[in-house]
Amino acid sequence: MTEGRKNDQDKSRVDLLDTEWLEEVGKVMGFGAKKYAAHNWRSGISISRLLGAALRHLFAVVRGEDTDPESGFTHVGHLSCCAMFLFATLKDRPDLDDRYKKPRKSLEKTKSRESKTSSKIKISKE
Repeated sequence: MTEGRKNDQDKSRVDLLDTEWLEEVGKVMGFGAKKYAAHNWRSGISISRLLGAALRHLFAVVRGEDTDPESGFTHVGHLSCCAMFLFATLKDRPDLDDRYKKPRKSLEKTKSRESKTSSKIKISKE
């Protein structure tokens, strides 16, 4: 029996996603919907607060903690939600990007000083 043709080679490979991970993310999202409101995160959360939450869950994993004590779900599930929120906020809400960004002038001055310093250093081959 022959198969029909389907030109989907350039489509997103969602079939490669881990279903248990997606279900865990869904459970964490359900917990958040009860605690706050469904789609509350879409109203906007500052980037610094999202980064803080993501880092707290990541550090818990680094310390060997698997389960978030408040929700009973995994820290990795919470971290995954934070990553999704970060992705959406950076894409759709540049007004909420409150990350510290070093002023460009400082970077240019530093690079200029470094190039002047490196041009003064001579390495002799003896």
